[in-house]
Amino acid sequence: MTSSGVEVEVEGERIRITSPDKVLFPARGWTKLDVVHHFLGCLDGAFRAVRDRPTMLKRYMESVEVDPIYQKRAPKGTPFDVVDVAFPSQRPGRMVVPRRPADVIRLVQLGCLDLHPWPVRASDTDHPDELRLDFDPTPGFGFDRVREAVGAARELLDELGLVGWPKTSGGRGIHVYVRIEPRWGFVEARRAVLAFARELERRRPDLVTTSWWKEERRGVFIDYNQMARDKTVSAAYGVRPSGLVSAPFRWEELDSVRPEDFPMDRYVPDRYLKVGDLMAGMDDAPGRIDRLLEMADVDEKVRGLPDAPWPPHYPKQPNEPPRVQPSKRRQPTTREKPGPEGRAS
Repeated sequence: MTSSGVEVEVEGERIRITSPDKVLFPARGWTKLDVVHHFLGCLDGAFRAVRDRPTMLKRYMESVEVDPIYQKRAPKGTPFDVVDVAFPSQRPGRMVVPRRPADVIRLVQLGCLDLHPWPVRASDTDHPDELRLDFDPTPGFGFDRVREAVGAARELLDELGLVGWPKTSGGRGIHVYVRIEPRWGFVEARRAVLAFARELERRRPDLVTTSWWKEERRGVFIDYNQMARDKTVSAAYGVRPSGLVSAPFRWEELDSVRPEDFPMDRYVPDRYLKVGDLMAGMDDAPGRIDRLLEMADVDEKVRGLPDAPWPPHYPKQPNEPPRVQPSKRRQPTTREKPGPEGRAS
């Protein structure tokens, strides 16, 4: 090893790590090589999370104290396989696809600390094979309330015959993945997550919110727009800027799990070597979203609920409400002024 570079071997491939002693986590003193060792320690799980998936590059070029750069398109001369995709605007692009375990370490070499794959395989980029439920608390709601919301979500998943695979986000929230058959498009998958979130909100209005506008949110928000095309969440075993790992856990651990239990420097020896990849069985039982789409039909046709707002820069969707936060919407006006008794004059 020198200050300019070191080679690591990954299943017969040798990957050169440049600037291995660069401090990426100044508050903790962790270097780029420390991050490499983390991923080498949980490589099978980290690779399973991104294998054969179009992956966005979120690159920390200096440290976690400097904003990263985001590369959706594969750079020229990339060492990775690539796949053609259509972005929300329907403009074409090519994205990186990790195919081999060594590709995880190649991503770290580029400055990627948390990995961001699409919920599709490169063989079929239009049909998600997993739903991603993102539980994000609003101010005043701590992690204990997130656990409570996720517990309620598990009950609903059981009713629907779907299997959830939970993990900490590495921040204040929890992600729950649900493997599904890849037969529905992104619009239908997002619609299914929205129907799930709305049903959970009806059951627990004191706890769960589906309000897109932050000024209206109070509770644990289920971010259904994370299922829109080109949206990603941090994959399992990635290291967040907080220094915490996005860590899978067992359902029986829900009541006691805490994000701070999983710092990068202790994750592999204290956790991974003991429990292994807790998401290893995800592919064994893909589910269907027919019932969720039926619930979405009831929301629309019986309850009269419109679609929820999509993120900015996405094409306007049928039955979508205005993409203007409520406090800034124009109020209706009238040409008539009220008379002295409150009647129009």
